[in-house]
Amino acid sequence: MAEAAISVSRTRAQRRAQQPPGPNYKWIALTNTTLGVLMAAINQTILIISLPAIFRGIQINPLHSGQSSLSLLLWILMGFNVATTILLVSFGRVSDTYGRVKLYNLGFLVFTIGSILLFLTPGKGTSGEWELIIFRFVQGIGGAFLFANSAAILTDAFPANERGLALGLNQIAGIGGGVIGLIVGGLLSAVSWRAVFLVNVPVGIAGTIWAYLMLRETATTREGKKIDWWGNLTFAIGLMGVMVGLTYSIRPYQTHSMGWQSPLVLISLIGGVVLLIAFVIIEHYVDDPMFHLNLFRIRAFSIGNFTSLMASIARGGLSFMLIIWLQGVWLPMHGVSFANTPLQAGIDTIPQMAGFLVFGPISGRLSDKFGARWFATVGMFVSALGFFLLNTLPADFSYWLFAVYIFVVGAGMGLFASPNTSSIMSAVPARFRGSASGMRSTFMNAGMMLSMGIFFSMVIGSLSAGLPGSMIRGLSRFALPHSVIVGVAHLPPLTVLFAALLGYNPLKTLLASNARGRIILSHLPHQQAIRLMSPQFFPHLIAHPFMEALRVVFLFAAGMSLLSSILSVFRGQRFIYDDALEEKSREVPQTASVGSLLLALTAAWLARDGALPDAAPEREDQLRRSLALLALTLGKEQPSAIAWDEWTRIAKTTDRPMKDGIPGTL
Repeated sequence: MAEAAISVSRTRAQRRAQQPPGPNYKWIALTNTTLGVLMAAINQTILIISLPAIFRGIQINPLHSGQSSLSLLLWILMGFNVATTILLVSFGRVSDTYGRVKLYNLGFLVFTIGSILLFLTPGKGTSGEWELIIFRFVQGIGGAFLFANSAAILTDAFPANERGLALGLNQIAGIGGGVIGLIVGGLLSAVSWRAVFLVNVPVGIAGTIWAYLMLRETATTREGKKIDWWGNLTFAIGLMGVMVGLTYSIRPYQTHSMGWQSPLVLISLIGGVVLLIAFVIIEHYVDDPMFHLNLFRIRAFSIGNFTSLMASIARGGLSFMLIIWLQGVWLPMHGVSFANTPLQAGIDTIPQMAGFLVFGPISGRLSDKFGARWFATVGMFVSALGFFLLNTLPADFSYWLFAVYIFVVGAGMGLFASPNTSSIMSAVPARFRGSASGMRSTFMNAGMMLSMGIFFSMVIGSLSAGLPGSMIRGLSRFALPHSVIVGVAHLPPLTVLFAALLGYNPLKTLLASNARGRIILSHLPHQQAIRLMSPQFFPHLIAHPFMEALRVVFLFAAGMSLLSSILSVFRGQRFIYDDALEEKSREVPQTASVGSLLLALTAAWLARDGALPDAAPEREDQLRRSLALLALTLGKEQPSAIAWDEWTRIAKTTDRPMKDGIPGTL
């Protein structure tokens, strides 16, 4: 009886899965995937804004902790992105085989478990750091399932003329989640550092249950394939090597202020790059690769992903740099107490996200009608302009000018994001959307990680050059012993950076914590002693060299945005892969009769002048119809799945063959 009941239950589940989704299903898919994006976005920004509370919670003091401990703190930030980036494509390909919705549901569950583990972190000091990193990796595994499938589920659920709007609304939720994370993080960090990890738990539980009950498999899955172990290993270890090299390069090495001479840094970077090159070579030769490189023959897909990579490098580390600047320097300079800086910094960065919220849905909707090329191109150009404007700010700037500039950056990213994502996902066959979504998210996440590492390296490098001289000049105005001035001026830049973020005044720590320092303070003029010990002194002392370091970052981001804008021009006209024609082509026998094949070839030959640049419209139409006839005659192994209105352009621009149903150059 029990076996019979199980059999009946399975039969009902199979029947339900086979039933076509109702007309409102697309909105169910949108709301659920939007909830997943919202949760992930809250997770990112709530951590950035709450870092000071987390540091204090696990008892890390940048003035007493070793440099290795400070480097590990970066991995608390990046652990989530590292895990998702490494696993995204593999999870996307597994989802193509076993079902996108099933693994998307699993992602919600794993992410929620990771959040609970972070809330329960027992360790302190270095052990606490490692526990946080490991649990962030667990979160990242869940995030990889979510990110690998969310865009694919939306693309399956929405018709081509509504995908830009759907993806735009989905990404708006990400920005909205970022705003929520900043504000909630600022509030909760004043209560308990553990509370910031608990926010995602109710959202995760609700999303898990809702996804299980409401989401349906709507796309045909591919047959099972072997896992590309060599590709996965070379990609994962190579990317980790690059990130380890970048992270440890910001630590002092022997007498050097940075670690570029360290054997660990050099071996990690060189080894990582070599393994990533080996990964690309391996993907050309394995039967079922991790990266379906043939997809890069589709111009809209390849250009879209490379522009996304450059855009992510341009903006990935921006939020953290702005938060450090606001919390550690600008807000204390203007009298805001360190207890209130997390919340105030979160509020002050909202204009950047507001720009995205305003322009994201507009560009998504319009790109459905007019294509992605010019919206994405103009968007990245506007972002480049915003970064250049940020470069012109003085150290003690007007907030409203700063707000306008970051709004411009956000507006540009909003114009770019939705059309670019829609362009990528609409250009690939339905059966490859899980892989394509994973590859798209991998490029984006890799860019975000690289951005964090590159931005930190640039800031620390610039501080190494400019900070000692600036601090010596500032401290020389006080009646301090030369040894104290030199000692403070030559603190490692990484220590200075995190001391500012946490609200520590190194002068107060060095002078008020020992007998010799207290003697020095007692011999200073009273007003000088009060000023040296004040919370505003250290931010004023480092403001100018820190802003000079940020200018290097802003110019780099402007350059990357401009390159992304230029590359976006070459993505081609609007291209949408026609799934209905693909299904129709599968119904045609693979072996055509000689008579029908000769007829189709003759028709194509007679209409060949329709491919000429000055061909009349009616001749182009004849060529298009004859090529459609030829494609249907040849059967499903030939490029019959390409939409008919693309055939004329293909005939004019390329003679490269198809592989796996993917055109040579589009």
